[in-house]
Amino acid sequence: MAKKNILVVEDNHAILDVITLILESEAFNVAGLNKGADFIDHVIAFKPDVIIMDIMLPDIDGRVLLKELKATGTTKHVPVLMISARYNSTNYALDGILADDFMAKPFNIDELMDKIYALIKK
Repeated sequence: MAKKNILVVEDNHAILDVITLILESEAFNVAGLNKGADFIDHVIAFKPDVIIMDIMLPDIDGRVLLKELKATGTTKHVPVLMISARYNSTNYALDGILADDFMAKPFNIDELMDKIYALIKK
């Protein structure tokens, strides 16, 4: 089976590094972004099987990126796991747009992996 691609959009370098290390140890191809600039271009180029995205990014709200992703024909099918320290699963929606799953920070690594594998199977 071919390696799956996971794009991680997280501005906290420590969290980005930990998620990347864990995913690489599980044999995923991982690309990381620490801001939202050129997000759709990165998605189109990398072709992720799953996107893990923080809501609070330095240059844009991750929910705006989610809305853009789901409105773009070539990227709307990509499953997204939103993560946030400020929001929870009941209050993060923007204009009624929800990610495929949500996790509050801090999170459990096993739970993160369970959610990623579930999204890949979708």
